Amino acid sequence: MVRITGVDSGSLAERAGFRAGDELVSINGHEIEDVLDYRFRMTESKVRITVLREGKKRVLRLRKDEDDIETGLCFETPLMDDKHTCRNKCIFCFIDQNPAGMRESCYFKDDDSRLSFLHGNYITMTNLSDHEISRIIEMHISPINVSVHTTNPELRCRMMNNRFAGQTLSYLRRFADAGIKICAQIVLCRGINDGAELDRTMRDLVEYLPALDSVSIVPAGLTKHRDGLYPLSPYTAEECREVIRQVGDFGEECVRKYGTRLFWCSDELYVRGGVPLPDEDFYGDFSQLEDGVGMLTLLEAEAKRELEYIPAAGTGTPLRVVSVATGYAAYDEICRIARMTEEKRGKEFLRVNVFKIRNDFFGESVTVSGLLTGGDIAAQVTGQELGEALFFPRNALRAAGDVFLDDMTPEKLSQRIGVPAVTTPCDGGELVRVLAGVSDEEI
Repeated sequence: MVRITGVDSGSLAERAGFRAGDELVSINGHEIEDVLDYRFRMTESKVRITVLREGKKRVLRLRKDEDDIETGLCFETPLMDDKHTCRNKCIFCFIDQNPAGMRESCYFKDDDSRLSFLHGNYITMTNLSDHEISRIIEMHISPINVSVHTTNPELRCRMMNNRFAGQTLSYLRRFADAGIKICAQIVLCRGINDGAELDRTMRDLVEYLPALDSVSIVPAGLTKHRDGLYPLSPYTAEECREVIRQVGDFGEECVRKYGTRLFWCSDELYVRGGVPLPDEDFYGDFSQLEDGVGMLTLLEAEAKRELEYIPAAGTGTPLRVVSVATGYAAYDEICRIARMTEEKRGKEFLRVNVFKIRNDFFGESVTVSGLLTGGDIAAQVTGQELGEALFFPRNALRAAGDVFLDDMTPEKLSQRIGVPAVTTPCDGGELVRVLAGVSDEEI
């Protein structure tokens, strides 16, 4: 049973008689295990909820708009349950490569289908029971994000160090037959699941059309903290270009046969390979954006659209100097956006200093901005001309938005560098407005 920890004042739940401490037993006769049951069963206008209070069952009723689940009930965790931990020991697991001394939550490995539905997390399916699969199908929870990596059952077992990892691939067919949209991910490990194995995986996955929505291909993230772990090495620039060619050729074949590309390489492969990023049309609806596919292309496109509305600075406007800290992967793109913004406002009125931050915390091979730490930023910009503020990517902070991965706060970073350290949005249009320092009234 799920315990209700609070009831919002003035809410529907309070008026219906719910109390903190009540235990949620069932909704319209259906037992409630967690957030999935709750969200699914609450999509009725008339809801009969059975709770356990002081050892006795009580039935309380709610009348509401259909699909309105915000009734004022509060629970101990968003999942109404503990997160499901990962049962695998993947050879490329990033969590295993975290340095010692971080907060405990940084070492937790989740593999939870509920987080796939709620937040877009990828799951391996090795945690799923028949009951959970049936529940996903009954509730038509879609899309579901799956870390496939390979469709070779034996290889999947070896990559995940889980003897059941191969047989759980059969769940893809059950989801597809039920009309559950599948977004898949392939983490490439050099010499392991690339080359001919990647060809096999891509050809196997198209068998799940039309349920298969998109597939991202990303290189394994390798930190400098790999002592005692499976020996993996990063892709060279030439190898990145070969992966892009291989995936691109198969994507073109899919466009001809099915009208959709289906398979996309992450931005990181393009940056490492020195290959120009494709344009907006290449990515369609950007369905794999959260996996770093097309993120830089979209950022620039959003910036260019917003720049059409940014006014040139008027005569007498004082010079504005600001700075941006970013990772190696996004550096060239951020520089382009900074230069375009300077041109639009007038270089005599705006100067944006962009700093390429080397990741000493995880290692130089980690180049994405989302894994920057406050300590690395502080060490590498202190003493530089920062202007009135230093901007850094919002996704460098943990989900709660309060600390970097090294536990430094934005406030502490501001103290270290002597100017305000401010997060920048992941939207290119908003980034341009922040750099230009213009208000809504000026646009």
